[in-house]
Amino acid sequence: KARGRGIADETRFGLGSLLVVVQVALSLVLVLTAGLFVRTFASLATRDLGFDRNPVLIASINPLPARLEPAARVELFRRALDTAAAVPGVESAALSAVTPVSGNAASTRIEVPDGAPLPEQDRIASFHRVSAGWFRTYGTPMLAGRDFMGADTADSAPVAIVNETFARRLLGGRNPIGARVRQAQSGRPFVEREIVGYVKDATYRDLREPIPPTIYIPYVQQEAPSIMSLSVRTASASPVLLTRPLAAALTPIHGDVTVTFRPLADQVNASLVQERIVAWLSGFFGALALLLAGLGLYGITSYTVSRRRTEIGIRMALGAAPERVVALVLGRVAILVGLGTIAGVAASLWATQFVSTLLYGLQPRDPVTLAAAIVILTVI
Repeated sequence: KARGRGIADETRFGLGSLLVVVQVALSLVLVLTAGLFVRTFASLATRDLGFDRNPVLIASINPLPARLEPAARVELFRRALDTAAAVPGVESAALSAVTPVSGNAASTRIEVPDGAPLPEQDRIASFHRVSAGWFRTYGTPMLAGRDFMGADTADSAPVAIVNETFARRLLGGRNPIGARVRQAQSGRPFVEREIVGYVKDATYRDLREPIPPTIYIPYVQQEAPSIMSLSVRTASASPVLLTRPLAAALTPIHGDVTVTFRPLADQVNASLVQERIVAWLSGFFGALALLLAGLGLYGITSYTVSRRRTEIGIRMALGAAPERVVALVLGRVAILVGLGTIAGVAASLWATQFVSTLLYGLQPRDPVTLAAAIVILTVI
C-alpha cells in the first residue's frame, strides 16, 4: 500500500511538473538573453576607443550670436585655444569641428593619384578638421610622421594625417608618409594634400560601427565651421574641476559667444544609454525568472516529499542511507530541470535571432553565454 501510494503516484508528471518544466525553459531564455545583453554592454563599455576618455573636457564654442565673418571666427577660435592652454591645470588643448562619439561626422571622397583603382564606395573616408595638438590632447598615438604645426596655415601647402584603416584600404598598406591624395570639396575642385602624419585608429561617430578610413586636416585650411569644440586635457585632477576657470578665462574673449562644457567620459557614456538600460532590464528579469523557477521547483519538491514521507520512512527503516533518499528526491528535480533545459535551449536558439541587431561582438547563439546560462540555471 505504501509503495502504491508513494512511488506509483509520485513518479507521474502532472500539471504542476509540466508548468515547472515550462518555467525552467522560459527562465533559460531570459537568462541567456540577459547574458547576451550584459556582455554586449561590457564589450562596448570596455572597448579600446583609440583615445583617453577620462582626462578630457569639451567646451563647445558657439559664435553665431556674435554674427562674425569666417576670418573673424578663425581668429576667435585661435584666441580661445591660446587662452585655454594657459589656464592652470590644463596639460594641452586643441580645436576640432567634431568630437568623438558625438553622433556627428563628415565624409569626403578621396582619390589616390598613384594608387590602384577602387570602387566608388571604397573611396569614401571620414574627415575631421582639427588643430595642432589634437592627438596629444586625446592621447591618440602618433605612429609615424608629425603632428600639425602652426606653420600649417591657409596659405601653406595642404597637408593631412591619416589613420591605420586609411593606409590599409586606400594606400594598399604602404607607408603613408609623403604620399599624396586628392580630397573632394563641395562645389570646388579636388585639393591635393601631402600626408605628413600617421595615427592609430580611433572611434568617433558610433561605438558599434567599424572604424572607417579617416583623414584629418588642419581646420584653418578649410572654411571655419560655425561652431567649434575646444578640448582640454587635465594635468591631474578631474576635468570637471576645469569648468569654472575655463569659463572665467573664455568669457572675456567675446561677450556674445556662448560656451558649454561637457566631460568626454559623459559623452561616451551617453552613447551607451540604450545598451545600459537593456542590460539592466534584461538582467533584472533574468534574475526574477531564476527566482520564480527556483520557487516553483522548491514548491513541487516540497509537496512531493510531504506526500512521500511514509515511503521515505519505510526506506530508511529498511536501511536506506540518507544520501540515497536525497538522491531519490533530487533525481526527480534533475529530470524536471533537464527537460526544461532541453526545451529552453531549443526555444533560445529560435528566439535569440530576433535580438541579433542589438548585440555587439557576439553571435545570438554564442556557446559560451549559452553554457553559462545553463550552469547558472542548474545551480539555482
